[in-house]
Amino acid sequence: MRRQNHLFDQVVSFKNLHQAALQALKGKKNKPKVACFVFHLEPEILRLGQELANGTYQPRAYQVFEIQDPKVRKICSSAFRDRVVHHAVCAVLEPFWERRLITDTYACRKGKGLHVALKRCQSFAKKNEYYLKCDIQKFFESVDHEILKQLLRKVIKDPLLLQLLDKIIDHPIPGNAIGKGISIGNLTSQYFANFYLGELDHFLKDKLRVKGYIRYMDDFLTFGETKDLQKVLCEIRVFLAQDLKLQLKEKVTRVAPVHEGIPFLGMRVFRNLIRIQRPNLVRFRKKVKQLEFYERSGKISELELAQRMQSSLAHWSYANSLALRRKEFSGVASGS
Repeated sequence: MRRQNHLFDQVVSFKNLHQAALQALKGKKNKPKVACFVFHLEPEILRLGQELANGTYQPRAYQVFEIQDPKVRKICSSAFRDRVVHHAVCAVLEPFWERRLITDTYACRKGKGLHVALKRCQSFAKKNEYYLKCDIQKFFESVDHEILKQLLRKVIKDPLLLQLLDKIIDHPIPGNAIGKGISIGNLTSQYFANFYLGELDHFLKDKLRVKGYIRYMDDFLTFGETKDLQKVLCEIRVFLAQDLKLQLKEKVTRVAPVHEGIPFLGMRVFRNLIRIQRPNLVRFRKKVKQLEFYERSGKISELELAQRMQSSLAHWSYANSLALRRKEFSGVASGS
């Protein structure tokens, strides 16, 4: 693919920054600093555009907090004006990054997503006897900045845009090693992550000619016969270490028969049905008890309780879980 030039002007244009601000605003309207930015929206965008254009823009310090999802994750929240920049960059670059991605990678892409990935996994399961499951060890913390920058330079030659991307990549994350890691929480990080592991996708599809392969962020599967998958696993380890400076999470790496069910994205996928994995059910029950406590103590309304449960119901509906949903949600409805 030809390297792209003259993109920086599109990123810093008033129209693009204004639209980016509206996108970044979704779900953030009640925060005081966001409200202040929006109240002075036009002058703030003009000031931000000027900083970007003359090269004086610098990202502000992250606000760091932890969530349990289910394991503890460090989230780095950017200042609102920095999120506007991230949206502005991604709005312009998304079409170019998208062209480099293979069909069977499903995270953070329009028309893809978790549920489409599960169905694709089931499709591969029907055609194969064995699967290889892999996950990257501490992926977001381990992304190598210099490798990412060099990969970006293969598709972008606009020097001003590359300087801006370098600033976003190099913005220090508290607790991370220098030159390593991208922030969980930035929109740009989702695109950087897909772009970075796109190298693995093309290695498997173009060089190794693997037919059955699917990736959702850093969680991926290949399908085939046992002896073939063991060879593929060896090739994956070498490629990740040498080309991307990454390692597999060995405790979850496994080759197993498809008929046992494939643990993938919180589900167990069989050829003819999809089940919810028990750890997810246990977490859901804990979440219900917590939300019911919040509702009884007045921290959230009954409507908000119902809305939060609805999202879980929608996700579970993609599994063969009608009886389970009736049991669990009848309990919620009766307050048991």
